[in-house]
Amino acid sequence: MSERYDKGMETRRAVLGNDHVDRAELAKTPFDAPFQEMITEGAWGTLWASDTISKRDRSLITLALLAAGGHWDELVLHIRATANTGATPDEVREAFMHVAIYAGVPAANHALKIAKATYAEMGVEI
Repeated sequence: MSERYDKGMETRRAVLGNDHVDRAELAKTPFDAPFQEMITEGAWGTLWASDTISKRDRSLITLALLAAGGHWDELVLHIRATANTGATPDEVREAFMHVAIYAGVPAANHALKIAKATYAEMGVEI
């Protein structure tokens, strides 16, 4: 693998946690391996590895974009990742309020519902 892949895997583990990445790696097949390599190098080895903005800020941007796009499974994953990125529940709520204004109340409402359930599962008091 490339240096960018290695950096991506390091960043991916730091943000999402070893348990998640280990499960994803175990589930990888020859069919989706090229996709996994692409996102590890591109999303994690380039974008998330950049220090231009903080992991906290990148996390909040990602949550808002996922909510606006209705990507609910990924939203749960990235809410869990806030334990590693430093984005607080109050900041996440504010990001979703921004979604309500710029992308729609239904998306923000559903994102808040998911956040409440995910934080409860994580044992985070909100």
